[in-house]
Amino acid sequence: MLAFGLTIVRHGETQCNKDGLLQGQKIDSPLSEIGIRQSEAAGQYLRDVKFTNVFVSNMKRAKQTAEIIVRNNRTCHDIELVADPSLKERSFGIAEGGRVIEMKNMAKAAGQPLPEFTPPEGETMEQVKVRIKDFLEVMFQRIASDHQDKIQDGETSIPDETDRALAGLPDDGVLNVPVHALVVGHGAYMSIAMRYFFEDVKCPMPRGLDAAQQYSICPNTGMCRFIITLKCSNADLALSDLKCVFINRRDHIKS
Repeated sequence: MLAFGLTIVRHGETQCNKDGLLQGQKIDSPLSEIGIRQSEAAGQYLRDVKFTNVFVSNMKRAKQTAEIIVRNNRTCHDIELVADPSLKERSFGIAEGGRVIEMKNMAKAAGQPLPEFTPPEGETMEQVKVRIKDFLEVMFQRIASDHQDKIQDGETSIPDETDRALAGLPDDGVLNVPVHALVVGHGAYMSIAMRYFFEDVKCPMPRGLDAAQQYSICPNTGMCRFIITLKCSNADLALSDLKCVFINRRDHIKS
């Protein structure tokens, strides 16, 4: 068995975010000045949280956010950033570059809820879930390879901190977890990942979480955290357990 922490962070704000425009995959925007400040704040918030692995979407806004967070970190400022195209934002097809409200109107005209609506030439939720599963498989393999010395026979000895009341600290849930992956990605992709974790994998919701928050779009540089346990047998890896510590945390963002 191998248990590790997984902290997922949405990229900082871009000008398109501010203007209410859909970026998707075709618009590869850099961070705005506000987005840079948000990423610096996220980096400061996480500065004493140890990360052993970093994975990031290959889009500018995510890579820039990850670089800022890692630069601010006291333990992993020289860590490798593994860019993975499986983490890039959901494709919104012909709606990319248009206003978010226009896609909402398209969904309404089609009689579908916005998250389930797929614009022409866009990705369905199921197609994004395939990319999510592809990424998880790559991440599991990399973490098991990098941390073979942490693999244990039988149950893991890491104390379960997910059932206690959270202290509201940056290291909630991962204080005694020696392996910890940071993933920096995108809002719609993260929302679908939450659906995959809670609905498909049946991850229990953390105590006190309003069910309406489960699938809401994470704010720019908002954070979600999970504890993953892998069953490692010979060359095979399988997800054994998944626990959620928190979702959409934004304590570092000043209102």
